[in-house]
Amino acid sequence: MDAVDRAITAQLAENGRLPNIELADRVGLSPSPCLRRVRALEAAGVITGYHAAVDPRALGRGLDVLVHIDMADQRSETIEAFEAACVAREEILACRRMFGAPDYLLRVAVADIEAYERFYMAELTRLPGVARTRSQFAMKIIKGAPGFQW
Repeated sequence: MDAVDRAITAQLAENGRLPNIELADRVGLSPSPCLRRVRALEAAGVITGYHAAVDPRALGRGLDVLVHIDMADQRSETIEAFEAACVAREEILACRRMFGAPDYLLRVAVADIEAYERFYMAELTRLPGVARTRSQFAMKIIKGAPGFQW
């Protein structure tokens, strides 16, 4: 990737609906070479898709929680069962297996603190292999890079 490719990806991360003519103008190319570069970035897997930014509060998911999960054991069947259970829960927006502690970092979105307590008690602590959890709530989002999913 060169500087023009980086400029293209930055512009599209900010606004994925940017028309090619405007994108080309912003990155200093004519429309045809710009479109070729965008298609090449898509084909190479650099650009993985185009998404709408949605206000989670409008969907009844105004509370965003980071959850650290420590596993009771590291057997492959436990890991596979835990990960499959995470994928199946709509409240879990993201699940990352980590190097070191914690074993997993989850991003959970629910309506409010009461909904989180219900989810925590009924679902989260009962996921396969969970030994310990720690929940964190962000006070304020200082920076959120558009186009990069957490």
